[in-house]
Amino acid sequence: FSYHGHRPALDGVCLEVERGERVALVGPNGAGKTTLLQHLNGILRGEGEIRIDEDILADETLDVIRGKVGFLFQSPDDQLFSSTVTNDVAYGPVYQGLEAEEVDRRVGDALAKVGMEALRDAAPHHLSVGEKKRAALATVLSMRPDILALDEPTSGLDPRGKRELIELLQQMPQTIVAATHD
Repeated sequence: FSYHGHRPALDGVCLEVERGERVALVGPNGAGKTTLLQHLNGILRGEGEIRIDEDILADETLDVIRGKVGFLFQSPDDQLFSSTVTNDVAYGPVYQGLEAEEVDRRVGDALAKVGMEALRDAAPHHLSVGEKKRAALATVLSMRPDILALDEPTSGLDPRGKRELIELLQQMPQTIVAATHD
């Protein structure tokens, strides 16, 4: 994969992650960590093959792949755009066409997993960075993915916020692939 025909951002990458593994992609800026993560659910598409379980990433499998791989952007502001936390967390399940009762259940479950139940009616732009990160994670969890692709999940957090987020992620049953400088 190359951005705008320039030198390759990814070249010859082969990565196999087993179910339940926690993998950190560690490297400097520009190493291709985010680019690789964005290929896992088709945000970016290059040459080669992406296989999630038995599904090969293609136009006809894009929805299936995105249902399996939840992507958390480095900046929660890229993921939070609604007037309330609840509306942001509900967006994916609503888009999936789920019934209102199931959407409500998923929103409640996701907010509980990240400890954000009390802020469900808050405006995302009024949240702290740590709260925004957890709200953004809830938007991903509401889709019930098998794999979490996390782009610099602890960036912008103070040491306590980093520790809390890492502890939260350690409780997640999903396979995790995270890009990080840490």
